[in-house]
Amino acid sequence: MTPVIAFGEALVDMLSNRLGNAVEGPETFTPYAGGAPANVAVACARLGLSSHFLGMIGDDYFGRFLEQQLSLHGVDISGVVRTHEARTALAFVSRDEHGERTFDFYRPPAADLLYRVEHLPVGIFAQPAIVHMCSNSLTDPDIADTTLTIAEMAKRANSLVSVDANLRHNLWQGHKVDTALVTRLIDLAQLVKLSSEELDTLRGDHPREDWLAERLTAGARLIVITDGPGSIAAYTANGVTHMTPPKVQAVDTTAGGDAFIGGLLAALAEHNWQQEGWQHDTAFLNQALTLACRCGAHAVTRPGAYSALPTRNDVMS
Repeated sequence: MTPVIAFGEALVDMLSNRLGNAVEGPETFTPYAGGAPANVAVACARLGLSSHFLGMIGDDYFGRFLEQQLSLHGVDISGVVRTHEARTALAFVSRDEHGERTFDFYRPPAADLLYRVEHLPVGIFAQPAIVHMCSNSLTDPDIADTTLTIAEMAKRANSLVSVDANLRHNLWQGHKVDTALVTRLIDLAQLVKLSSEELDTLRGDHPREDWLAERLTAGARLIVITDGPGSIAAYTANGVTHMTPPKVQAVDTTAGGDAFIGGLLAALAEHNWQQEGWQHDTAFLNQALTLACRCGAHAVTRPGAYSALPTRNDVMS
């Protein structure tokens, strides 16, 4: 089974006790371990994969909390680096009555932005792996260079690069996403996940189908477009496959997308993805998307991130 290596930010989600406009009593915030790539590392570990997380945390209370939680959920944290130069990032999370979130980030400065290529464990790409990352490690020039370099190194080492755009506009200077930079990272990936809103942001005035075709030409083998509880669209060079996820009552959508990509990576890790044309295996693609949808649906019915991510028993029963 192929190991999964997730790179990027681990942070603490401070989740509000309020849903929607409920204002009774004081508002309180409960800390949950989070950060999109860290969530994916946990999602894969909970599904039984060999899962590793690469990133930097502050040598502080919240950094130790994240290490403890990652390890508790089965993630290899030997690639996690501590620093005294910055604090662990925090995100204050509010939810509406449907569980949809808004974020207030305390980043930058933050420890995860200080990770550099020289912090990589020796021999990390000695064997082919699935390497997952997202755009939140592109918001500062130095960490962006690191992220692109790691993606290039992984690709040269015959690993499969996975990118979830996971756009957070308020992490970018002036709340303006550098779409060219995000697209550059996407074009280093074989597996790409975008929400429909992210696709619209990245393509700008470019026609949707043309933009997707360009990404497939650039090297993507599979592009999955999610739309919240709506239909999933999976694009390959041979066409598009649609699937509708299970209907559930969402409580907190924080980990939904990360659980989805975790399920997809789990299916790939168990499949012969190094064989040319894996993305055209219809039976495999349907199986992988089904698992991903079940994982995402399970996660949104529970608060928080790590604790909401499913095990195999949760999605196979």
